[in-house]
Amino acid sequence: MSSGIMRNDERFEIERAFDLLPHVVGSSWAVIWFRMKGIKNPTREEYREKTLEYLTMIEPVFTSYPKEQDFEGIQKYIDFRKNEEYRKIQSGENKEVEKRYDRYVDYG
Repeated sequence: MSSGIMRNDERFEIERAFDLLPHVVGSSWAVIWFRMKGIKNPTREEYREKTLEYLTMIEPVFTSYPKEQDFEGIQKYIDFRKNEEYRKIQSGENKEVEKRYDRYVDYG
Protein backbone atom coordinates (compact mmCIF):
# COMPACT_ATOMS: atom_id res chain seq x y z
CA MET A 1 0.00 0.00 0.00
CA SER A 2 2.98 2.29 -0.17
CA SER A 3 1.58 3.94 -3.31
CA GLY A 4 -0.88 5.92 -1.15
CA ILE A 5 -3.87 4.64 -3.15
CA MET A 6 -6.25 2.52 -1.13
CA ARG A 7 -8.59 -0.25 -2.15
CA ASN A 8 -12.09 -0.34 -0.64
CA ASP A 9 -11.27 -3.43 1.40
CA GLU A 10 -8.39 -1.58 3.03
CA ARG A 11 -10.86 1.03 4.35
CA PHE A 12 -13.47 -1.47 5.55
CA GLU A 13 -12.51 -1.53 9.24
CA ILE A 14 -12.24 2.25 9.47
CA GLU A 15 -15.60 2.62 7.72
CA ARG A 16 -17.24 0.30 10.25
CA ALA A 17 -15.62 2.14 13.15
CA PHE A 18 -16.91 5.51 11.96
CA ASP A 19 -20.35 4.00 11.38
CA LEU A 20 -20.48 3.06 15.07
CA LEU A 21 -18.35 5.51 17.04
CA PRO A 22 -20.67 8.55 16.90
CA HIS A 23 -23.58 6.80 18.58
CA VAL A 24 -21.81 4.06 20.53
CA VAL A 25 -19.27 6.42 22.10
CA GLY A 26 -20.57 9.95 21.56
CA SER A 27 -24.28 9.45 22.20
CA SER A 28 -23.86 6.87 24.96
CA TRP A 29 -21.59 9.14 26.99
CA ALA A 30 -23.83 12.15 26.28
CA VAL A 31 -26.93 10.29 27.50
CA ILE A 32 -25.22 9.35 30.76
CA TRP A 33 -24.04 12.95 31.23
CA PHE A 34 -27.55 14.37 30.73
CA ARG A 35 -29.07 11.67 32.94
CA MET A 36 -26.60 12.27 35.79
CA LYS A 37 -27.20 16.03 35.54
CA GLY A 38 -30.98 15.46 35.67
CA ILE A 39 -31.49 17.12 32.28
CA LYS A 40 -34.44 15.27 30.78
CA ASN A 41 -35.12 17.50 27.77
CA PRO A 42 -31.91 18.88 26.28
CA THR A 43 -32.37 20.59 22.94
CA ARG A 44 -31.23 18.68 19.85
CA GLU A 45 -28.39 21.18 19.52
CA GLU A 46 -27.28 20.62 23.13
CA TYR A 47 -27.42 16.87 22.60
CA ARG A 48 -25.42 17.06 19.37
CA GLU A 49 -22.81 19.30 21.02
CA LYS A 50 -22.40 16.92 23.95
CA THR A 51 -22.22 13.91 21.59
CA LEU A 52 -19.50 15.65 19.60
CA GLU A 53 -17.68 16.66 22.79
CA TYR A 54 -17.40 13.03 23.88
CA LEU A 55 -16.57 11.73 20.41
CA THR A 56 -13.70 14.20 20.04
CA MET A 57 -12.16 12.83 23.24
CA ILE A 58 -11.06 9.75 21.32
CA GLU A 59 -9.27 11.78 18.64
CA PRO A 60 -5.83 10.53 19.70
CA VAL A 61 -6.84 7.16 18.25
CA PHE A 62 -7.56 8.83 14.90
CA THR A 63 -3.98 10.08 14.63
CA SER A 64 -2.25 7.09 16.21
CA TYR A 65 -0.80 5.51 13.06
CA PRO A 66 2.85 6.22 12.28
CA LYS A 67 3.64 9.21 10.09
CA GLU A 68 5.00 6.91 7.39
CA GLN A 69 4.22 6.61 3.69
CA ASP A 70 2.61 3.18 4.23
CA PHE A 71 -0.08 4.82 6.40
CA GLU A 72 -0.60 7.97 4.34
CA GLY A 73 -3.68 6.73 2.45
CA ILE A 74 -5.49 5.37 5.49
CA GLN A 75 -4.67 8.48 7.52
CA LYS A 76 -6.15 10.73 4.82
CA TYR A 77 -9.27 8.57 4.79
CA ILE A 78 -9.54 8.70 8.60
CA ASP A 79 -9.27 12.51 8.52
CA PHE A 80 -11.94 12.69 5.83
CA ARG A 81 -14.36 10.38 7.67
CA LYS A 82 -13.78 12.10 11.01
CA ASN A 83 -14.63 15.50 9.55
CA GLU A 84 -17.62 14.05 7.70
CA GLU A 85 -19.00 12.43 10.86
CA TYR A 86 -18.50 15.61 12.90
CA ARG A 87 -20.40 17.56 10.24
CA LYS A 88 -23.23 15.00 10.18
CA ILE A 89 -23.62 15.15 13.96
CA GLN A 90 -23.72 18.95 13.97
CA SER A 91 -26.22 19.14 11.09
CA GLY A 92 -28.50 16.38 12.38
CA GLU A 93 -27.70 14.08 9.45
CA ASN A 94 -26.43 11.22 11.63
CA LYS A 95 -29.59 9.11 11.88
CA GLU A 96 -28.32 6.96 14.74
CA VAL A 97 -27.43 9.97 16.90
CA GLU A 98 -30.84 11.49 16.18
CA LYS A 99 -32.55 8.19 17.12
CA ARG A 100 -30.66 8.15 20.40
CA TYR A 101 -31.76 11.71 21.12
CA ASP A 102 -35.41 10.82 20.43
CA ARG A 103 -35.19 7.77 22.65
CA TYR A 104 -33.59 9.73 25.48
CA VAL A 105 -36.16 12.54 25.52
CA ASP A 106 -39.01 10.04 25.17
CA TYR A 107 -37.87 7.51 27.78
CA GLY A 108 -35.00 9.08 29.74
